[in-house]
Amino acid sequence: MTAQLDARPHHDPGSGAAGPSVRWPVFITSFAGVCVVTLWALVSPTNAEKVIGDIVSRVGTGFGWFYVALATVIVGFVIFLGASRYGSIRLGPDHSRPEFSTFAWASMLFAAGIGTDVMFYSVIEPVSQYTAPPVGEPGTVDAARDATVWTLFHYGVTGWAMYALMGLALAYFSYRKNLPLAVRSALHPVFGKRIEGPLGHAVDTAAVLGTIFGVATSLGIGVVFLNVGLNVIFGVGVGTGAQAALAVLAVTVAAVSATTGVDKGIRFLSQLNVLLALLLAGWVLVTGRTSFLLNAVVMNVGDFVRTFPAKTLETFAFTDTQEWMQLRTLFFWAWWVAWASFVGQFLARISRGRTIRQFVLGTMVIPFSYIVMWISIFGNAAIDKVRGGDDAFADVAVDFTGVGFYELLKDYPLANAVIFVAFLVGLLFYITSADSAALVMGNLCSELHDVQQDCAPWLRVSWASITGLLTVAMLAVGGIFALQYATIIMGLPFAFVLVLVMWGLFRSLREEGRKAGGVRGIAPLLSARTGSTEDNRKAWKARLARAVNFVDDDAAADYLASTVAPALTEVAQELTSMGVPAAVSVGGAIGSDVLPWVELATEQGEDGFVYRVVVRRSPVPTYGGRMIGNRDQYARLEVHLTDGGQDYDVMGYTPEQVIHDCLDQYERHLEFLRTL
Repeated sequence: MTAQLDARPHHDPGSGAAGPSVRWPVFITSFAGVCVVTLWALVSPTNAEKVIGDIVSRVGTGFGWFYVALATVIVGFVIFLGASRYGSIRLGPDHSRPEFSTFAWASMLFAAGIGTDVMFYSVIEPVSQYTAPPVGEPGTVDAARDATVWTLFHYGVTGWAMYALMGLALAYFSYRKNLPLAVRSALHPVFGKRIEGPLGHAVDTAAVLGTIFGVATSLGIGVVFLNVGLNVIFGVGVGTGAQAALAVLAVTVAAVSATTGVDKGIRFLSQLNVLLALLLAGWVLVTGRTSFLLNAVVMNVGDFVRTFPAKTLETFAFTDTQEWMQLRTLFFWAWWVAWASFVGQFLARISRGRTIRQFVLGTMVIPFSYIVMWISIFGNAAIDKVRGGDDAFADVAVDFTGVGFYELLKDYPLANAVIFVAFLVGLLFYITSADSAALVMGNLCSELHDVQQDCAPWLRVSWASITGLLTVAMLAVGGIFALQYATIIMGLPFAFVLVLVMWGLFRSLREEGRKAGGVRGIAPLLSARTGSTEDNRKAWKARLARAVNFVDDDAAADYLASTVAPALTEVAQELTSMGVPAAVSVGGAIGSDVLPWVELATEQGEDGFVYRVVVRRSPVPTYGGRMIGNRDQYARLEVHLTDGGQDYDVMGYTPEQVIHDCLDQYERHLEFLRTL
C-alpha cells in the first residue's frame, strides 16, 4: 500500500498539545529485535532460512485455523458495526463534520488500494492458480475462472476489513475519547490505565514488529520487481547488488523527506502516480481484447460474491495443501494483519467526522474497486495469453520476480514506452511507501500528544535505515519467500492484539449505546428556563429577545466571563461541598487559534462529568434572502460534553438558567452511571 499521511491539523477547544516524545521501551525493544534478526540473517543466512522455515511450518500447522477464523470474524464484526445502531456514531465529537469532501475522501481511499505489490501479484497469482490450483485440474475452464477470484479473495475485502478495524479503533479512541493515536488506546476499555505500563508497551511493540516485517515484505517485492524492470529496460543485472542499491534509494528518500520537509512534493508524486497507474490499466483494456476483459471483470465479481462464504473459511483439512496455504492464504492474512496499524493510521487521519457506517462502507468498497479493476484486467489478460498456447509466457509468469508483468506488456502497442511507464509507476509507489512506512513506525513508538503530530525526524530516519537493511538481509536469506515466511511469524502476535482491539471497541461502543439509551427518558427543560423568574408574563419576550440577539465575539467572551463562569463556579463549589470534587477552568482568547471557553469538570476519573461552554462562530440566519442584523457571522456560546457539542446556545441565559442547564446535563450523566 502507498498511503500518504496527509491530513490537516484540527484542534479541540483548549487543546495545547506539547511536542511528541519517544516511548523508549517500545523503541528500544522493537529496534533491538529487528537488529538481532537482521544481523542473524546477514551472518548466518543458511541457518536463518532453516529456522524460519521450521517455525512457519509449526505456525501453519498449529495456527492456520486461527488466521482463517480471525479473518472471517473481523469481516463479520466490521460489517456488523456499520449496519448496527452504532453506525450513526461519529468518529469524533457529535458536532464534528468531515474535514475532506466525500469526493476527496473517496479519492484518497481509492489511492490507498494501489501499490507495487498489486502490480507484482496481478500476473503471478492468477497464472499460478491457473497452472497449479490448490484443488482440481489445472488448465481447465474452471481453473481459469477460479484463478483470478483466488487473487481477488486474497487481496479483497478481508484485508480491508482488518484495515477498517484498526482505522475505526484509532479514530474512535483518538477523536472521540481523546486518547493518544496509538494501538494501546484501543485496549483501554479492557485494561484501563494499565495500558500506560508494560502491557501497553508490549502491544505497541507487537504493532511495530508486525509493521516492519510487513513493510519489509512489500519493499522486498518492490526491489525485486524494479530490478527486473531495470533489466528489461536498461539491461541492468538482476542480483543482490542492484536490489541493495534500490533499498538505499528508498532510505535516502525517506531521510531527505524527514529532514528537509519535502513531504508535499512526495505526496504530489504519489497522486500523479495514481493517474499513471489508471492510464496503464486503461491502455491494456482499450488496446487489448476489450470485450473479453470486460466480460471477465463482471464474471469475476459474480464468482467472488458467490464463492466468498466458502473461501473465507477454507482450510483444506482433507487435502495436502499446506505449502499452498502458507504461501497464499496464511501469508496474505498475516501480511494484512502486519499492515493494519500502518494503513489504520492513514484511514483514521482522513476520516475524522465520518460516521462509522460511512467509514465501513467507504473502506470496504472503494479501495477494493481498484483491486478488482487492476487484477481482473491484468490477471485475465495473462490467463488469456497462456490459454492461447504461449507456454513460454506461462513459465515466466509464475516466476517470483515479476518478469511476467513486463513480458505481458510487450504484446501491446508502444510496448517500450508502456513498460517504462509501468516501471516508473512501480518506482514511485516503492519510494512513497518507504517514506510513509518510516513515518508510521516512528509514530508507533512515539507518544503523540495531538492526533496530527508526527515523530521526530531522527526516529523516522532510523526506521527507514533499519527497514532497508532488514529487506536486503531477508532477500539474501531466501528471497521473497523468506520475507513471506517472516511475515507469517511476526504477524501472529499482533493477530492476538486484533482480537483485543475488537473486544475493546465493542465494549466502548456498547457503553456509549447504554449512555444514550439511559438518558433518553429525561426530557430537556432548556426552553422552559429562558424567561425571567421575576415576571413570568414577560418570559416569552425575554426568550424571543435572546433568540435574535446575534452578538459578536467580544460580547460573547464578556458574557462567558461575567455570567457563565461565575454560575459554573457556584455549581463546582456546591458539588465539592457535597463530596464530589469539581473545578472550573478557562482558556482560549479572541484572536487566537482557540476561542474562549469555560469548563466545569468533576474529578471522578474516567467517569467524570464535563460541562464546557465554548465561543463558536456561526452564519447569521437569513429570511427571504435577507440577513438578520448587520453582519454575516455571529458568536454562539455552545455547550460541549464529553461526547462533543450539543448544538444549542446559552447566550443570554441568566445565571440561574445556566446552573439549571448544567444540572440537567449532570442528572443525565448520573443516570448513565446508574446503568453501568
